[in-house]
Amino acid sequence: MGHKHTKADILAGALAVAFRDGLSQLTFGRVAKHLSISDRIVVYYFPTKDDLIGEVLSAMGAELQTTLAPVFSAPVADHLELLRSAWPVLARPAADPVFALFFEAGGLAAAGREPFNVIVPQLVEAWIEWAAERLAGTRARRRAEAEAAIAMLDGLLLIRQLAGPAVANRAAKRIGGAASGASK
Repeated sequence: MGHKHTKADILAGALAVAFRDGLSQLTFGRVAKHLSISDRIVVYYFPTKDDLIGEVLSAMGAELQTTLAPVFSAPVADHLELLRSAWPVLARPAADPVFALFFEAGGLAAAGREPFNVIVPQLVEAWIEWAAERLAGTRARRRAEAEAAIAMLDGLLLIRQLAGPAVANRAAKRIGGAASGASK
């Protein structure tokens, strides 16, 4: 029967297809063709397209959280300190394709497209909760600071996608010196 593929193999193939073609073009058939397998194998692990898209977006988020984890060895004081700590890592060219897909998903969500309009708000909420865990203070304060940090980071990352790294780095520096160490 050939090679057996695990769910992780298929998810890696789906990520590759999403990076190559975009989330709006992610289909069972494209993933299967990329992996040279039957689309039935893809459906076995991801019964619906919503499942496939949700897993792809979650995998991207988990990878970013793993990349950022070493930056936050201790809680930071506020949203600006979180921004200053995270920006040099998030502003690397290697992160650009991930944020291109994230903003594609956000655009599809804003347009009301299923399943993005359900998945993306959940992803943003997960990021806010993740950031809140890296901040000092009461639960309410950490939440408010995390919301501010994520809003600022997302804005800077969108500017980076649309206007380029130099514009985003200047804006980050103006906001609070966050561009120190970021690549141009």
